[in-house]
Amino acid sequence: MRRIFWIAVVAGLTVVAVCLLYVSIQIARQSDVDEAQAADVILVLGAAEYRGRPSPVFKARLDHALDLYQRKLSPRILTTGGSGGDPDFTEGGVGRAYLIGRNVPSEAIIVEPEGESTAHSIAAAGEIMQRMSLRSCIVVSDGYHIYRVKNMLERRGMRVYGSPRRSHGRGEGAGWWTYLREAAGYLLWAAGLR
Repeated sequence: MRRIFWIAVVAGLTVVAVCLLYVSIQIARQSDVDEAQAADVILVLGAAEYRGRPSPVFKARLDHALDLYQRKLSPRILTTGGSGGDPDFTEGGVGRAYLIGRNVPSEAIIVEPEGESTAHSIAAAGEIMQRMSLRSCIVVSDGYHIYRVKNMLERRGMRVYGSPRRSHGRGEGAGWWTYLREAAGYLLWAAGLR
């Protein structure tokens, strides 16, 4: 009986490891692919903000979205992200202010200011898009983030094109640990646990 238990444990761990490896490979493949094309909206995933200013990572995402907007790939930009504990600012609001400061008309910017996590931001952004009859989007985030976000939105019936922000400098690209961590998050979400 004990031997059967340990065989089941090893088999279960092997299945989990294979799933993590498979999803990690898919994430790595997606992370460098820029699929940007005409869409209803450019969806920018929030990142940290510092007293009303975007962090370097968030700024790079916003600059990339701005480039796509200026190339006329979409007439709208949707910024996401909640307060992250800041009593005065939200990531979505900081993203909006940043883009307005770069001459994007305020009426072209939609804000999702409540998201506390990727899953929460995507659920809220998906609802906004459905209410506004926006059926396609270009997702702008870090490359390792695109696979999960695409799957979350595609499950809601959206056409989704990934467009990872450009990374600069040493150590900024994602490594296998990042892919494995993101794969774990994806599998938890797919299982309905997150």
